[in-house]
Amino acid sequence: MATLKATLSCAYFEEDPSTGRVEERPCAEWDFDNSTFTSTVTSEFGLVCEREYLRATYQSIYMLGIFVGAPLNGVMADRFGRLPMVSASSVVYTGIAIGSCFLYSLPLLLAARFLLGVMHPASLQTGYILVMEMAEPRWRSALGVGMFLPWALGTMAWGGFAYLVRAWRWLQLAVSLPCLLFLPALLVLDESPRWLAVAGRQEKALGILKKAAERNRVDLPSDEKILSILKDDQRKEVQEKATHDNFKDRVKEYFETAVILFRTPRLRTITSVMYIDYLVVGLVFFGLSLGGGTLSADPFLYMALSGLVEVPANTVVVPVIARFARRTLSIFFFVVSGAALLALPFMPSGHAWAAVSLAMVGKMSITFTFNILFLFASEVFPTEVRTRGMGTSLMMSRIGAMVAPFVTESMGSVYPWAPSVVFGASSVVAGLATLALPETQGAALPDTISRFEARSRAREVVKDPRVPAGGLEGEDGEQSN
Repeated sequence: MATLKATLSCAYFEEDPSTGRVEERPCAEWDFDNSTFTSTVTSEFGLVCEREYLRATYQSIYMLGIFVGAPLNGVMADRFGRLPMVSASSVVYTGIAIGSCFLYSLPLLLAARFLLGVMHPASLQTGYILVMEMAEPRWRSALGVGMFLPWALGTMAWGGFAYLVRAWRWLQLAVSLPCLLFLPALLVLDESPRWLAVAGRQEKALGILKKAAERNRVDLPSDEKILSILKDDQRKEVQEKATHDNFKDRVKEYFETAVILFRTPRLRTITSVMYIDYLVVGLVFFGLSLGGGTLSADPFLYMALSGLVEVPANTVVVPVIARFARRTLSIFFFVVSGAALLALPFMPSGHAWAAVSLAMVGKMSITFTFNILFLFASEVFPTEVRTRGMGTSLMMSRIGAMVAPFVTESMGSVYPWAPSVVFGASSVVAGLATLALPETQGAALPDTISRFEARSRAREVVKDPRVPAGGLEGEDGEQSN
C-alpha cells in the first residue's frame, strides 16, 4: 500500500480513547490500493476528497481539446492545405505525448492533455480527408472504413500494455513511442490534388496527378485538358468573388464565410442532419463505453472486450458499405442500436449476460454507424467546405461524449433504466433524420457549393414528371437522368 501526504484534507470519524466519544478528524494522508497498478494519476497527485473532481477533469479535458480543435483545424486545413496540417499535428502530438510522461505538475499535465485533444482532429480527421480525396471512387469505401480497424486493435492492445506495464508514466511512454514510426511517412505524402485545384494551384495538382498515373501505369489526357478541368471550379469561384467589390458586399461575404455550412438550402439540410447524427453517435458510443463496467471487474479484460466488439464494425462493414447505399446502412444500424438499447429496461433481473449482450449489440451497431457516417460525411460535403463540415460534425460528437457521463451517472443513479432509454430513443431519432440526406454511393465528389446546389436542383427537376424521360443538361453540359 502506498501512502501520500495530503495537501487538501477531508474528514474521517475516530473514537477518542480518553473520552470514548466519536470525533471528526481531518485526513492527513491516504493509503491507495496498488495491487492492480503500481502507480496512477490518482495516487500520485492525490485526486481524492476535495480533489476528486480532477479525476473526471483529467478524462474529459482531452474531449474538450477535440471540441476546440475540430472546427479550428477544419478551417486551417481548408485554408492552408491537408498535408501541412497532418504533418504539423503529427509531430506536435508525438512530442507532447512523449513529453507528458515527464511532467510532474498536474496543471501542466492537464494542459498537455488538452493540447493532445486539440491536435487529434488535425492528425486523424484531416488525414482521413486527405486519403479520401486522393483515392479513386472504387477504393473509397474500403479505405474509408478500414482506416478505423487500427483504432479497435489499438484499444485491445491497451489492455495488453496495461497488463504488462502497471505504472502510468511507463505505460504512457510505451504507447506513445510507436508514434515515432509514423513520422517518416510524412516525407513521402503528397497534397490533395482536389484541394490544390480549388485553391487555384492547378499546376501543382497536375504534377501530383501525373506522378500518380506514372506509378499506377495509366494514361492521362493531355495536360491542357486536365488543366482546363482543374481550373473550371476555380474560375467560377473567381467570377463569384469579383461581384463583391464594395464594402457592403465584402462584409456580407465575411459573414457568409462564417456561416458557410448553412448558406444554401441543401447544404443547410445536410449540415443539420450530420450534426444530429454525430451528436447521437458520440452520446451513445461513449455512454455505452462508460456504462459497460458490468462486463468484467478485470480492467484489462474489459479494455480488450471494448476493442473486440469494435473489430467487426471495422472489418465486416467494408464489403457491406461497398455494396449497399450509405444512407440505408446508416438508418439500419441506428435503428438496430436503438431497438437493442430500448429493450434493455425490459430484461428480467438475473439475466446479466443477456443484458450485456444487448448493450454490446447496441455498441457494435453504433460503431458501424460511426464508420459509415465518417465516410458518408466525407462524400456529402463539397470539397470547398469538406474539412470544415467534418470538423464541426466531429465537434458535435464530442458534445455528445461530454454529455454521456451526465446521462450514465447523474440520471442513471436516480433512474437506472433512463440511460438505455435515452440512448435508444436518440438512435432512432437520428435514423429518421438521416432520411433527409442524399445518397452518395458511386457519385462523384462535389467540389464547390455552387456546383453541389446546381446538381441538387437538377435531380429535383429530373424527378419532376413534367421533365421528358431523356433528362436534361446540367450546368456542366452533362446529361442528368
